[in-house]
Amino acid sequence: MGKLIYSALTSLDGFVADERGNFDWAAPDAAVHAFVNDLMRPVGTHLYGRRMYDVVVAWESDDILVDQPPYMRDFATIWRAADKIVYSRSLERVSSARTSIERAFDADAVRRLKEELDRDLTIGGPDLAAQALRAGLIDEVHLFLNPIVVGRGNPALPDDLRLPLELMDEHRFANGVVYLAYRATGS
Repeated sequence: MGKLIYSALTSLDGFVADERGNFDWAAPDAAVHAFVNDLMRPVGTHLYGRRMYDVVVAWESDDILVDQPPYMRDFATIWRAADKIVYSRSLERVSSARTSIERAFDADAVRRLKEELDRDLTIGGPDLAAQALRAGLIDEVHLFLNPIVVGRGNPALPDDLRLPLELMDEHRFANGVVYLAYRATGS
């Protein structure tokens, strides 16, 4: 059975993007990127909302890798090897391999997917993750807290959710980013 993991790069005050939609402050350096790569290796399927898919689909293009360091090429290889499901009412076709479209988030279908798969799944995008969190589907929450306060924007976590968590892991990076991994305890 696979675990469903929500992972997000956030500001210290918990936003994935500022009020203008900017998230360039969350660009991982080499050490953070390599760490993320290692976390993504066991993942077999990524679940994305439409906006998050529009951002990450760039990894499908070889052009993004021109003159890039090995850790970025490594991530592209890892990302391309995984299956992807995009939840969108409007997307007509995908532009990446191993990708399918679902028109609406179905908690029961995701629950069955978790039971059927022997590899972990990730969920990307705070809106989609909020649906999974509310449905009790998220097994782990991984946050990369960046040393910046943006004041307002798109929150990583919904404000109307109470979810007990147990700290599983933490890591501090030289650039000030702190990684926190929590297990949802459900009690």
